[in-house]
Amino acid sequence: MRITTIIGARPQFIKAASVSKAFAQSKSIDEIIVHTGQHFDALMSDVFFQELQIPVPKYNLAINSLGHGAMTGKMLEEIEKVLIQEKPDYVLVYGDTNSTIAGALAAKKLHIKVIHIEAGLRSFNMAMPEEINRIVTDRISDILFCPAEKAVQNLIQEGFESFNCKYYCVGDVMYDAVLHFLPMAKKKSTVKNQLGLNNYIACTLHRQETTDNEINFRNVIEALHIINKQIPVILTIHPRTKKMLDTYNIQPEFKIIDPLGYLDMLEFVSGSSLVITDSGGLQKESYFLGKCCAIVRNDTEWVELVDAGYAALTGYEQHNIVNITNKLLNTKNEFL
Repeated sequence: MRITTIIGARPQFIKAASVSKAFAQSKSIDEIIVHTGQHFDALMSDVFFQELQIPVPKYNLAINSLGHGAMTGKMLEEIEKVLIQEKPDYVLVYGDTNSTIAGALAAKKLHIKVIHIEAGLRSFNMAMPEEINRIVTDRISDILFCPAEKAVQNLIQEGFESFNCKYYCVGDVMYDAVLHFLPMAKKKSTVKNQLGLNNYIACTLHRQETTDNEINFRNVIEALHIINKQIPVILTIHPRTKKMLDTYNIQPEFKIIDPLGYLDMLEFVSGSSLVITDSGGLQKESYFLGKCCAIVRNDTEWVELVDAGYAALTGYEQHNIVNITNKLLNTKNEFL
């Protein structure tokens, strides 16, 4: 059986590491990896293939730095060419990125079956490009692998029981990755020693609703300034975030470091006192590593974490971010 795997963004590389290793042990599966290039910076792409020992992609489409429509359209065009040439039995896509929807659409239009890993997730916010990608990818997929029972219930509520597809609750491949790579991170990573801190907040910001809305962005940064006076905040900088800091002429008063590879990121988060992020994947990794998480968003696809009290949505109001962060800092991390 031939499977073409489409990857393009950081969380997808991590998920691919778990699945590709399983494929490598199977004599009956021939995997062809296609890297769309959605994340193209060496610190956000190449390092993951090296650290996670993912096979070098057979195809690198180098599609990036475009708007949503142009990027998705170009990916659709180029992935279609690959699929026509390779003739796989299945196309496997991860998560909710432009690479995900482009891979699924290209496959389906060629009558190739689609497998979606991390299916069934919903934030119920149609203003999020990722939500649209999730919904459309799920609807046209033939096999849907859900990471949690709530995701299965979402599919049932949307009528998937009557669709010509199969869905399963299989657990979270990112948890598999954390379990597998954390011991390696503790041995190899030097990031915590380089920071020289034992008490800090690990922070990432990158979503468009955070960075491209000046009011939201300034509120978040000002909140981080206040929090930083109580406990050091360390932000791993995303290219979009760096660009918008310059665009809005904002001078951060907290420490900024370059993007981290996966092993360094595991050690960075596991050594922190708390995580502040607008990332989807990092919300989960924080929980897997026993850290509470302040989610700088109005909604999340990982509702289980919020419902159980391991994470909290802050929205974009400065005082909410500060107050919720302080509350979480005083929460005992005894849930793992």
